[in-house]
Amino acid sequence: MPLEKAKELDKKFPVYKEEFAIPTFKSLGIKSEKFPEDTESIYLCGNSLGLMPKSTKAAINDELSAWVERGVEAHFNHPGQNEGKTPWVDIDLPLVPLVAPIVGAKENEVAVMGTLTSNLNALLINFYKPRGRRTKILFEKQAFPSDYYAFVNLVKFHGFDESHLIQLKVQPGHTYLTTEQIKKAIDDNIDDLALVCFPGIQYYTGQFFKIEEITNYVKEKSKNEITVGWDLAHAAGNVPLKLHDWNVDFAAWCSYKYLNSGPGGIAGIYVHEQYTKNNSKGNFTPRLAGWWGNNAADRFKMLEEFDPINSALSYRQSNPSVIDVVAVKSSLELFQKVGGVQKLREKSIALTQFLQDLLQSSKYNIKQEAGDDEPLEHKIGFKILTPLNPEERGAQLSVIFKPHYVNKSDNIMEKVFDYLHEHAIICDERRPDVIRFAPLPLYNSFEETYYAATRLFEALDKIASGEV
Repeated sequence: MPLEKAKELDKKFPVYKEEFAIPTFKSLGIKSEKFPEDTESIYLCGNSLGLMPKSTKAAINDELSAWVERGVEAHFNHPGQNEGKTPWVDIDLPLVPLVAPIVGAKENEVAVMGTLTSNLNALLINFYKPRGRRTKILFEKQAFPSDYYAFVNLVKFHGFDESHLIQLKVQPGHTYLTTEQIKKAIDDNIDDLALVCFPGIQYYTGQFFKIEEITNYVKEKSKNEITVGWDLAHAAGNVPLKLHDWNVDFAAWCSYKYLNSGPGGIAGIYVHEQYTKNNSKGNFTPRLAGWWGNNAADRFKMLEEFDPINSALSYRQSNPSVIDVVAVKSSLELFQKVGGVQKLREKSIALTQFLQDLLQSSKYNIKQEAGDDEPLEHKIGFKILTPLNPEERGAQLSVIFKPHYVNKSDNIMEKVFDYLHEHAIICDERRPDVIRFAPLPLYNSFEETYYAATRLFEALDKIASGEV
């Protein structure tokens, strides 16, 4: 029985739910006669916003107290320095050794800074170097809108038009891009490409791209003339990464999803050390620069001479938000405490596979290879869009519901989503017809994943019978 299996798996894999603040029926404003108001929700939305580690509130309050007690002097003389607190002038530096293993980088290749799209833009300005025929950017058709906006403005900034953007779209009969399709596009445009930039994990389908294979293919085919970057918004903290070993040129990520830093939390970048290790006053690549990327020893001399740090830290522009930094630090320390992403990945694969097995056992499941025009056995149903191979996805299954109705109150997905929310099962909708379920190894159990699937099937039964 699935419930018994869930309980057995929960004995095998630890869950660290006690480390997090979990929304309840009461805190969510959901009234139910079936559940006490202090019943915890089943939170399957860490792919959109991770839950808050309980340690975060104390970490933030400590810095607010420092502001109260020392004001500006806390930049160099933090009141908690004897207890291991960092003066604000260096507040982000303790995060470097914590974030480097998250993305598989050397410490001199990462920096905690900015926000995802601002960082991506800053890196693109530096790494997109059109020359001769090499002017085009290869990326995906269904990229998150921010990425598209960045790319289209980048080529126009250089005087080109949208024809210099090459977008790959999912082929008919498929639900996600294939590596072979990406390689073919590289082959077909090998002399025209200046940059290839894909997401590590596709936000809509949850597909985990083969970063190493694609990066190496581009490098070998172009003899290192094409730059390769990755948007790791949905990959950092979700799947093991080895950016340095994979010879990735640059990457950017946010931290409010799988890294649990809070809404709009400070983000991060990776830049391969080959681009920064020889930085000097007379030898650096022009980039969007600022005070905080300059040699720290001379920073307060206010010199009109840029002397970039010999690491990814040279890409920092401004002093980081202290509150944002300590928020993400509390989560990174938790990752370190539980053994890191590699250890969590084993549970993540098992957890997502368990959910997949439940979904595929449903009478409402439509086989992934079934065409969109294939008649349904039932009037309603759903199809998993995410790759069924666990190695080709992260901690997310995207499910599309059929049929589609234009009227929101009649639409299957909307009805299912509302039913789940009434039972405090928090997931993510992508209109018109997709719900993304993200059971995370840090704070989700197999048992609650079972109950989430059970409620999903209940909703479809009620819709099929006309009760909802």
